[in-house]
Amino acid sequence: MARPGRLGVGIIGAGKVGAVLGAALRSAEHAVVGVSAVSEASRERAENLLPGVPVLEIQDIVERSELVLLAVPDDALGELVAGLAKLGAWQPGQLVAHTSGRFGVGILNPVRAVGAIPLALHPAMTFTGMSLDLTRLMDCTFGVTADAAMLPIAQALVVEMGAEPVAIAEADRTLYHAALAHSSNHLVTLVAQASQMLREIGVETPESMLGPLLRATLENALASGESALTGPVARGDVGTVSAHAQALKEYDGGAGGDVLAAYQAMAKATARRAANRGLLRPDQLTEIDEALGTNPEAPEGN
Repeated sequence: MARPGRLGVGIIGAGKVGAVLGAALRSAEHAVVGVSAVSEASRERAENLLPGVPVLEIQDIVERSELVLLAVPDDALGELVAGLAKLGAWQPGQLVAHTSGRFGVGILNPVRAVGAIPLALHPAMTFTGMSLDLTRLMDCTFGVTADAAMLPIAQALVVEMGAEPVAIAEADRTLYHAALAHSSNHLVTLVAQASQMLREIGVETPESMLGPLLRATLENALASGESALTGPVARGDVGTVSAHAQALKEYDGGAGGDVLAAYQAMAKATARRAANRGLLRPDQLTEIDEALGTNPEAPEGN
């Protein structure tokens, strides 16, 4: 017997996110009525995660669906929504949800104009596009944005996919997404830089050295916030910071390499936050800035 409130769902974009969320909604007994898939990889992904679901043209998917899930790149979203509006594709009462972190529901105004219901459902996780992502959804949070009356619908859809909804105000969406990108994307760059340096000095498996350190650091930071901060910058160990900067300058072959620039930027930010918490005196902050080769800047309140 079918559960009440089941929807006919159309997935526009069988990328890593769209195919996985489509499979999650299908597991909640919603009927996935069609998926759009252009590339060979997306077609294969749709076949693996959404077996039996027909690959259709976008306009056909919108016509058949009670819930349309737009899982397309951020820069393509506005043009797609507006283009379908010009074609008269959107239907009154239809749920239209996108998965972009950057946008709220304002970008779906062409949908609202015809009486459809706009929702923003952004999963705060990275995707492989494989079935293991369905398990990871159980520990995932979604940033959801919707009109107040429709927020329970957005939250219910997220819960049905096994995740936790967190309401994000329309005006805060870009800052919300920047926070996630800053933490996740830049962590990958940081790990890649550290691994590269270790490998080049003869450490054959840098992941074995970095793994325990990074996992413990992340757990401590999530549990204790900035109280978990350790290291030469927080201690005001100017000599060590200066030695790091010089070694990285030589490693990069000059001042223009990406490792030195990343270290300088993060060390300066770390020093400023440490000073604001009273861990560094103003003169120590100035000395750290000078050791890094950046312009000194006093913290607020000092």
